[in-house]
Amino acid sequence: MSNHCTSLTPVLPVAEIEPVLPFWQALGFEMTMQVPHGDRLGFAILSNGTLELMYQSYDSIAADVPALADVARQGPTFLFVQVDDIDSIERALGDAERTFPRRQTFYGATEVGVREPGGHYVTFAQFAEPASE
Repeated sequence: MSNHCTSLTPVLPVAEIEPVLPFWQALGFEMTMQVPHGDRLGFAILSNGTLELMYQSYDSIAADVPALADVARQGPTFLFVQVDDIDSIERALGDAERTFPRRQTFYGATEVGVREPGGHYVTFAQFAEPASE
């Protein structure tokens, strides 16, 4: 028996999905699936290459799995995203709320932290290229 996992995708609960879409679209993500809930989006998948995020509205979660309705509102979630061009990411972030300014870390990354429109925290990090010999 193998315990090989093939994918890991966060599901981010939010009051509304629509406000988060421009944030991720500016970073190159596309909505690849959407499911309505009433007159709003209840669920959406956003993809950028091999990266994938899922968003589900609180109301949709409550309808889907009532036992999780209160838990879903307890967030937020913290995401760590490795990137290959932090300058480009910072430009794309525009006026997104910064949780910490650009910084160098002890583990060799250049990072910037933001709070996305759904209330979750995202750290974007670029690691230095290894020195060539």
